[in-house]
Amino acid sequence: MSTPTQPFTPSADLARPTVADAVVGHAETPLFIRKPNADDGWGVYELIKACPPLDVNSAYAYLLLATQFRDTCAVATNEEGEVVGFVSGYVKDNAPDTYFLWQVAVGEKARGTGLARRLVEAIMSRPELDDVHHLETTITPDNLASWGLFRRLAARWHAPLNSREYFSTEQLGGEHDPENLVRIGPFQTDRI
Repeated sequence: MSTPTQPFTPSADLARPTVADAVVGHAETPLFIRKPNADDGWGVYELIKACPPLDVNSAYAYLLLATQFRDTCAVATNEEGEVVGFVSGYVKDNAPDTYFLWQVAVGEKARGTGLARRLVEAIMSRPELDDVHHLETTITPDNLASWGLFRRLAARWHAPLNSREYFSTEQLGGEHDPENLVRIGPFQTDRI
């Protein structure tokens, strides 16, 4: 018995507007937001490496996110299919009304376009997340860009933002800044 094969679609073809969740940016340099796939794993890995101070995980981890968690992750590509933005996260098993955002990265070519916010909102507006009314993440105290992003999201969503220390420097091996748990919500997904 033979297993039917799925047709292969290159990443550049998947970046076309007909399959993108959203098209953002300027007319001369559009960016396409969509669910990731296995072809994006290496590009995501390279993007994260180019975005210090983000913690870089293995290429395998990004392949898993792009395939096993694709409904709760988003990738942004340019017209050539190059990965220029990525958000990873998941809906918490023990709190199904809460989305935990793990990493957000925007490459140099796409900075200043509001892409990080648009990536997060693309995920939050998916039907799979209709029951989500809280967003959580962790941020180091000195990551001003991330604090700014999450404050803007809370303001746009008319939702409170709360934070507290979550992981101490000691818990993180003594060589990493503490991570604060940041929680936005409750919010209405139909307002995003």
